Amino acid sequence: MIRKRTLVAIWLLPAIVILALATSGCKRTAHAPQMGPPEVMVMDVIQKDVPIYGDWIGTLDGLVNARIHAQVSGYLMTQHYQEGSLVHKGDLLFQIDPRPFQAALDKANGQMAEAQANLDMTAINVKRYTPLAKNNAISQQELDNAIQSNMGAQASLESAQAAVQQTELNLGFTKVTSPIDGIAGIAEAQIGDLVGPNTAELTAISTVNPIKAYFPVSEQEYMKAMEKRRTQDSDHAIRRTNNLELILADGNTYPHKGTIVLADRQVNIKTGTILLAGLFPNPDNILRPGQYAHIRFVIQMHPGALLVPQRAVNDMQGNYQVVVVDKNNRSSIRNVQMGERSGALWIVKQGLNSGERVVVEGTQKVREGTIVNPKPYQPDTGKAAVTGTNMSAPGAISTP
Repeated sequence: MIRKRTLVAIWLLPAIVILALATSGCKRTAHAPQMGPPEVMVMDVIQKDVPIYGDWIGTLDGLVNARIHAQVSGYLMTQHYQEGSLVHKGDLLFQIDPRPFQAALDKANGQMAEAQANLDMTAINVKRYTPLAKNNAISQQELDNAIQSNMGAQASLESAQAAVQQTELNLGFTKVTSPIDGIAGIAEAQIGDLVGPNTAELTAISTVNPIKAYFPVSEQEYMKAMEKRRTQDSDHAIRRTNNLELILADGNTYPHKGTIVLADRQVNIKTGTILLAGLFPNPDNILRPGQYAHIRFVIQMHPGALLVPQRAVNDMQGNYQVVVVDKNNRSSIRNVQMGERSGALWIVKQGLNSGERVVVEGTQKVREGTIVNPKPYQPDTGKAAVTGTNMSAPGAISTP
């Protein structure tokens, strides 16, 4: 009997286990919490006037760059300026040994004095011979010879005077002075070097306030700019662009705006570009020749543009989509036509209306018709970086 009961228990055990598991599963299913609508970050479509910028890369250069060379040969004795400092026109930069030139000047002065004495002597002879020749006391030939000697002495004096002037100039050239106001560069010659007209430059000086910025624009860009201003004075229209902005190498915008002052006379046949020059105030001499120059300026305005964050736009192989959330918090996927970029935002040319809400974060959680739990999107303004883009590349702009 006991054995039969044991066999019945063994047969009933699997059924009891299965029944217990089924009952436990039913209980867990009955008490499982229901999932709510997915949470997404949304933002209203922005509408505002957007300036469209063109930007180019160039270099800074001095308004005037003076390369200082020795005009006479001699040994460099002293340097009188501090490298990298501001110098003024006429300031002494270098002193070349003046002694050989002083000796040459003394010699020239002596030769000029001798020529002057000779001239005076011949003038006396002419004055004496003239009445004698009239009285036939001497021959006319003697008077003519005296006159010719006087004229030769006059020419010799003028030559001696020119030699004195030349030696004075050479002596003056031993003092190498600055021809302009500007920043003086590092000296290329050292004390004791033999310098001269055929040696390397001694230093260079650049006028940096104001300072020039050279940047090349394509022929197409130049023609577009001139076409827009054709109704104005086309010869000088490009020079009236006085809203040039300079982006420095550290990413900061230079506080002073510049003006386009010239366009080169021809297009570079190798690159198809024309060189423009902008002029920027530089009162503190911060900008220096050779610096990187990122130039930009407004080429047109986009009034009433609709903008959304770039991260709200899904690029589906050239087809752009955004997720729109209506007043009932129901999502819909909408095809849009995008325009130019503006910093972290993107202009929507077609497909959205002002005031509509778009999903910025969480687009992967929603499908067409999904009910969502929208939360306001807070952009990270601390990381927003504004960059300009060449106007020849459609679909890219920058805003201040």
